[in-house]
Amino acid sequence: MANCGKGPGYKSPLAAMEGPREKILYVVCIQPDSFRSGKTDYLATVDVDPDSSTYCKVISKLHMTHVGDELHHTGWNACSSCHYDPTKSRDRLILPGLNSDRIYVVDVGTDPKDPELFKVIEPMEVHTKGRTCAPHTVHCLASGEVMISCMGDPEGNAKGSFILLHGEEFFVKGTWQQEENCAEFGYDYWYQPRHNVMISSAWGAPNAFKKGFHLEDVARGDYGTCLTVWDWKERKQIQKIDLGTEGMMPLEIRFLHNPDASEGFVGCALSGNVFRFFKNEDELWNVEKVIHVPSKTVENWLLPSMPGLITDILLSLDDRFLYFSNWTHGDIRQYDITCTENPKLVGQIFLGGSISKNEKVVVTDDQELKEQPLRPRIKGKPVRGGPQMLQLSLDGKRLYVTSSLFSAWDKQFHPDIVKNGSMILQIDVDTEKGGLTLNPDFLVDFGEEPDGPVLAHEMRYPGGDCSSDIWI
Repeated sequence: MANCGKGPGYKSPLAAMEGPREKILYVVCIQPDSFRSGKTDYLATVDVDPDSSTYCKVISKLHMTHVGDELHHTGWNACSSCHYDPTKSRDRLILPGLNSDRIYVVDVGTDPKDPELFKVIEPMEVHTKGRTCAPHTVHCLASGEVMISCMGDPEGNAKGSFILLHGEEFFVKGTWQQEENCAEFGYDYWYQPRHNVMISSAWGAPNAFKKGFHLEDVARGDYGTCLTVWDWKERKQIQKIDLGTEGMMPLEIRFLHNPDASEGFVGCALSGNVFRFFKNEDELWNVEKVIHVPSKTVENWLLPSMPGLITDILLSLDDRFLYFSNWTHGDIRQYDITCTENPKLVGQIFLGGSISKNEKVVVTDDQELKEQPLRPRIKGKPVRGGPQMLQLSLDGKRLYVTSSLFSAWDKQFHPDIVKNGSMILQIDVDTEKGGLTLNPDFLVDFGEEPDGPVLAHEMRYPGGDCSSDIWI
């Protein structure tokens, strides 16, 4: 999407907030038993224009070429980091397969409502040129290249690495960092060039998380607790910040959108904490815990203590609100971060999860709630699963949510979405005082798809969004 005759995206985060309302969503859809069924994952294009006759409908599907990919997170060939370059266009969506290590490049420019496959990067190229596996987060760079974080070596052992793709021909050029400078673990990352820094987070070893969640893998050290700070220009590690037991599984990491800012937030799934990271006067980086979600004592669940499992976080483009999802507890929270050191809870909504009233799990001790929340219904249907991936409209007034995390974990924690398909819901956001309300007129039910139920995961808009665009 061009702006004022320049390159893709917008000149600033605040300019992006004035962009047009989203009309379609690109959503990756995973087949929960792909090898058994022979069905492939696909990219769904969903109509989210309330004035359209196909509102809340899947209007096209682009099936991948192989079974078992486990499409997960996606990213662009160009974003607002290339806004100064009129030769660039945001017309390719990059779809890594977390299980297969295959990377799909999709043409969304020719016909945004009916994307086509442009190129497939086979796993061997990732393994040999990148010496890595489990590609995850995709960001475009101002250089025109595409960078993808990866989480393992070709054998599936833990290894935090980054591969570079050619920005037009889309082949693996090699790694961003030197081979000897890889991190112990990998997952998400965000860069902030004005401070010459990139910070990456840590999920776990692919050989561990691909088989589902098991406490013995945590005890064995197969999951991460550290943030890695990188020198952006030199492409090397300069600091390792261990969050300890309060920072188990640091997942989504977000700098403030203001490119001058030297701080941000990371959600730690297993510990139920959000940390603020920031640069000190001595140029070193530090962290402080600013939000804590207490675990609940429960019966009839996988463990006697249930963490919230913070699995996704977002920041509004004006850096005023932080949002995150508790996948097991079932709530989405909105915090006012006008004072980043002291976030204030201003909105909360429960959308299912594992503690819904009159269901299997019984909560025997809860530091936050007086009673278990009821599972909401929408258009006559109970909301399935728990809130997971989030996407916020540019103006910050609509929050979209899906319920699938990773198929092996879905089967353990929310088997109902594996059997009956996941959903996309829309939350109306009060951007003045704070507050979250379920939109009763919006529902995309992936249990009703003709090819059978699928697991909807990450969502993107054609014009970019608050979790993909970086300003330099």
